Amino acid sequence: MTHAIRFHKTGGPEVLVWEEVNVGKPGPGEARIRHTAVGLNFVDIYNRSGLYPAQLPSGLGSEAAGVVEEVGPGVTDLKPGDRVAYGASPLGAYSEARLIPADRLLKLPDGVDDKTAAAMMLKGLTTQYLIRQTYRVKAGDTILLHAAAGGVGLILSQWAKHLGATVIGTVSNDEKAKLAKAHGCDHVIIYTREDFVKRVDEITGGKKVPVVYDSVGKDTFLKSLDCLAPLGVVALFGQSSGAVEPLNLGLLAQKGSLYVTRPTLFTYAAKRENLVAMAKELFDVVKSGAVKIEVHQTYPLKDAAKAHADLAARKTTGSTVLLV
Repeated sequence: MTHAIRFHKTGGPEVLVWEEVNVGKPGPGEARIRHTAVGLNFVDIYNRSGLYPAQLPSGLGSEAAGVVEEVGPGVTDLKPGDRVAYGASPLGAYSEARLIPADRLLKLPDGVDDKTAAAMMLKGLTTQYLIRQTYRVKAGDTILLHAAAGGVGLILSQWAKHLGATVIGTVSNDEKAKLAKAHGCDHVIIYTREDFVKRVDEITGGKKVPVVYDSVGKDTFLKSLDCLAPLGVVALFGQSSGAVEPLNLGLLAQKGSLYVTRPTLFTYAAKRENLVAMAKELFDVVKSGAVKIEVHQTYPLKDAAKAHADLAARKTTGSTVLLV
């Protein structure tokens, strides 16, 4: 029998249980893969807590790397033994093995190991759509990035810097400030003791920024609007501090005909051809060395509850991987 982390009710980390599951054989369009490494992401907490409802009992996680064990009927571009990874799949990555729609799997190129892949797929693909599609960052742009020392933050700041942007990052403490600075942030604001709106105004000479990438939500959102130049965009792609209050749309007019979007990877990567193109761009920028993926913490998969507690308590930096 195979083991997996599952939850039968929503709640804190204590609802996660390590239990035996029967994986079975792949059906049409499916593959069975054996995981080697699983990515930890804040969205996993949203699923576990019930903020993003899942049908219970449920598996957890949507990012991992491993090896194809068997493919079902109709799967022609994968074979047993292929190294694969994914970052946009149905829940169930927190497992030793699983069945998964084959069109969600991406073959790993040489030069990208399993642990790196598990750390970068969801966060790297999220970065790709944010800076290449939601707002296309270009040379000469100055951008604002919250949680700059987080998993997406460290990838996004390096990639944006590679594109020729000036990156302003916000973090909560000095240790995270050093990390953000080492990964492409030109200016780092410690928001726990500095007013980031005032600092952005000073850094940009009053011009403000065309885009704010905000995964924090409740604590930062309204101030993020105040950092935008006219016609600017807030890409609200997470809510680690809680959900944003209902927005009076008149504020967008008052503050400069602003745009707000609440994008998700699942929308951008829904079509197979889009997912493949996004992954190619991600793999290329990682293999070139322009973006370095660093795994800062690892936990055994069966200790996922502890990993969740540490992530929620902001004890982690960068990417965390659960090892199978």
